[in-house]
Amino acid sequence: MAQPDLDQMARTQRSSWIRLRTLILLRWVAIIGQLTAITVAQRLYGLQLELGLCYLVIGVSVIGNLIAIFVFPENKRLSEVENLMMVMFDLLQLAVLLFLTGGLHNPFALLMLGPVTTSAAVLTARSAIMTGGTAIVLVTILSQYHFPLLTDQGAILRIPDIFVFGQWTALVIAIIFIGAYSRRVTSEMDSMSDALSATQMALAREQKLTDLAGVVAAAAHELGTPLATIKLASAELIEELEDPELREDAMLIRDQADRCRDILRDMGHAGKDDLHLRQAPLMSVISEAAEPHSHRGKHIHYTHDPDAGDEIDQPSILRKPEIIHGLRNLIQNAVDFAAANVWIEAHWTDSTITLRIMDDGPGYPPQMLGRIGDPFVKRRRSVADRQTRPAYDGMGLGLFIAKTLLERSGAELNFENGSDPYTAQRQIRQTQLGAIVEVVWKRNLIEAPAAKLGPNIRFSV
Repeated sequence: MAQPDLDQMARTQRSSWIRLRTLILLRWVAIIGQLTAITVAQRLYGLQLELGLCYLVIGVSVIGNLIAIFVFPENKRLSEVENLMMVMFDLLQLAVLLFLTGGLHNPFALLMLGPVTTSAAVLTARSAIMTGGTAIVLVTILSQYHFPLLTDQGAILRIPDIFVFGQWTALVIAIIFIGAYSRRVTSEMDSMSDALSATQMALAREQKLTDLAGVVAAAAHELGTPLATIKLASAELIEELEDPELREDAMLIRDQADRCRDILRDMGHAGKDDLHLRQAPLMSVISEAAEPHSHRGKHIHYTHDPDAGDEIDQPSILRKPEIIHGLRNLIQNAVDFAAANVWIEAHWTDSTITLRIMDDGPGYPPQMLGRIGDPFVKRRRSVADRQTRPAYDGMGLGLFIAKTLLERSGAELNFENGSDPYTAQRQIRQTQLGAIVEVVWKRNLIEAPAAKLGPNIRFSV
């Protein structure tokens, strides 16, 4: 089954965010401007206009606004089709008014770009193309057919045909360019907004899991005493009861109490870690981040520089949810594309902490290296890729979330390919020719502060 176009769905959803009252207000501004322009043209410059028809066209907009105000509630949100109809109505109303006032000889023909820009910013691609196409057709008609502008002496105001053609060309180019530009910028903003929302949700989920683990630890601690009491009472009942069935029930109670104790002990182990160990050695945090992907058929190798010291000398870092979740996403991406092995190398100095995540997979597509970390990056997948990873959508959202979360903790990320001849010279095994992600922190940003003992207190006896 074909996957739905998420950008199209999001755009359709956003088009329903526009309030009817917003477009009504903008239309009132347009009506006031049109009335002002017609009045100034007639009274100040003495132009002979078809005032009856002009006021009729403007009156239609006034009536439409009044109907919308009195019929629909103030909080009315327009659907995609309703938004399109509103924009098309404004476009046609403006075109008819230009038809009555000189066509492209009227300098206000530039206002035809307004509805096109609006549709490109808030509507779907299909609606934006429909609006832009309609605007081009209307501009073409206005270049040939229109009521002339007449002065009070009966002279016709017109610009040379070459300038009319230039005006038409400029409007067509502007409709295409401004429409495409507006849509591109708005799409980038929408994608970034969606991706940041997903990042916040991921971080909130990680934080909730951390908090939940603390609650589990507290529950395990509090339930330990009643479970021990139940076990003790059931053991005494087993010794005193003579009825075999009652003795069997008492034994069942004891066994279930033991089972509850084991379950709470297992659940509370991680909870106590989260509750009390707000900091941990660097390699322990890396192992925790990689743990969900350690049993997916790929071998994860953990190494650090020989001169970096043993675990006692490792830096103790803060167990921030954004660090764990960000590293987990990077490791998941490496495991997804690795052929058999993933290497996680750690290196620390007095000023920096560096992690390097590598795999023996195909690496990043060369044409995508410059865009890694952008949200909703799509690329055409090969047949072999689809067979190997049929469920993979490849929108880049996971890497964006990882990059955003880790950068929030102060990290700098670099994405490279091990097989790229321009990759910086590093001590990398020949088998590590896949993707490389390097994460670098300044040590003071994530290193946990050293525990300080309080002053000695003298007790008098």
